[in-house]
Amino acid sequence: MNTESKRIAIVRLSALGDIINSTIVLQFIKKHYPTARIEWITEEAFAPLVQQLPDVDVVRVMPIKRIKKERSLSLLNQSIRQLKALGEYDVIIDMQGLLKSAITARLIGKNVHGYSKKSARESLAASFYASTSEVPYSENIIKRNIKVVSDALNFTVTDQEILDKKPTLPIGNKPKFIKTFKEKIVTIVAGASWESKKYPKEQLVEICNALDVRIILTWGNQEEFHEAVWLAERAHRAIVAPELNLVTLSHLIAHSDLIIGSDTGPTHMAWALNRPSITLFGPTTSRMMYETPINIALKSPSEVDLNNINKQDFSIKEISVESIVKHAEALL
Repeated sequence: MNTESKRIAIVRLSALGDIINSTIVLQFIKKHYPTARIEWITEEAFAPLVQQLPDVDVVRVMPIKRIKKERSLSLLNQSIRQLKALGEYDVIIDMQGLLKSAITARLIGKNVHGYSKKSARESLAASFYASTSEVPYSENIIKRNIKVVSDALNFTVTDQEILDKKPTLPIGNKPKFIKTFKEKIVTIVAGASWESKKYPKEQLVEICNALDVRIILTWGNQEEFHEAVWLAERAHRAIVAPELNLVTLSHLIAHSDLIIGSDTGPTHMAWALNRPSITLFGPTTSRMMYETPINIALKSPSEVDLNNINKQDFSIKEISVESIVKHAEALL
């Protein structure tokens, strides 16, 4: 344990799954630097979730998505001025490895640590860093996240420590709409950012009807809501969740007995909260999660090129209903 007080900036702007998979670093920073002040820079949409993290002292917003949407030079200039005015940090860590995150980090200060040219998702990002970590891009995402932070702060984390982690998101209160349920609850995350990441709804119905549990169907937009309604009409013990924000969604997952979904943010919340889960992978790979005895990855037969993800790879449908149900029953 180092009693030295440090001011640390973490830059992880997006996306939801990546932010969730980054939250594990906080408990290790606090273990080695218990008096550290941690400030997190993120996109506007994810700020409410990051603000719930007890080890984060301040959440700062870099509204890149809104700047692009509105094409607002004034908002861009205002955001740059705010970043430059934040003062001195002992270390600024870019956990994302993209040009937008590297530039954001460099605007905050000079002492920026990030991924090396060979390790960053966008190699040009490395030119903005004062120091770098060499971590193969093919490495497990959780280990990549921990490595770039632990190198910056000069400590190590073992595989056992990762397995023994505390929940990285707050548990929260049990949502009111599930309080009266006496049976076990399985939350199914049917949506995803790409169509090819989604497990076919016809097969999801089969899974729902094979499990003797209460099924909760989550949704994040109107299209996903209509798909959830379609599923609920055909799955006899399924209900559609009410509209949930990121915080209340995490509370639902924290109080579920099992989460089933594709490689998407809400499914990754299960691992963060130490809840049993089955994550289905088609065009992506299981490197995007950290498997444990209760967090299972099922991958389709397709080959994945990490440097050129094929969004037309719909092989996720080849993961059998029987294999998912078998794992679900064992976890339940």
